[in-house]
Amino acid sequence: MTESSRTDTPETGDKAEANRRHAEKMKRRKALQERTLASKTIEKGLLMVHTGKGKGKSTAAFGLMMRAVGHGMRVGMVQFVKGAWSTGETVALERFEDLVDFHTMGEGFTWDTQDRARDVAAAEAAWAKARAMMDDPHYRLIVLDELNIALRMDYLPLDEVLAVLAARRPDLHVCVTGRNAKPELIAAADLVTEMTLVKHPFEAGVKAQAGIEF
Repeated sequence: MTESSRTDTPETGDKAEANRRHAEKMKRRKALQERTLASKTIEKGLLMVHTGKGKGKSTAAFGLMMRAVGHGMRVGMVQFVKGAWSTGETVALERFEDLVDFHTMGEGFTWDTQDRARDVAAAEAAWAKARAMMDDPHYRLIVLDELNIALRMDYLPLDEVLAVLAARRPDLHVCVTGRNAKPELIAAADLVTEMTLVKHPFEAGVKAQAGIEF
């Protein structure tokens, strides 16, 4: 290529000024970010809540479990509602059996069992398992999947659940999933994420599919 055939041109004055302003803006933003990060000094076990009508509450909790496993942490999950489904997440995490424990304690959704006494008994058994896991110092993260549903249906006493969660050891992270989280649980939590339903393929007649819903 000859010198005369090159297409690149010197930066115009306007473009150079725009780049200069952008660099200054990013420099100020970086300094602010560094000051903000430096001011955050607390390290503690978090109570996290995934709620809302949108898809992804349990999926996000499984992602947390994978992240913790990646750091060599021992994690556990107690499923309060879902029955003995085979899901991609459980199959994948079973490969880390030295770090992951699953306890599927539910018998399916309430419209499946159609028996309140049976649902209450299942929720109580799941809560007993959850309490035992929270007392075990080997766990760093415990996911209480669909506990919000058990609380909404009054299968468990809310005051007791809140008291146990508040009294957990300081380094234990707990993630509670399920729509319609109780306001008292939201108030007690450190991190609350609401999944908002905007659009779902189920509304268009698309069935649950492997790799997406399970």
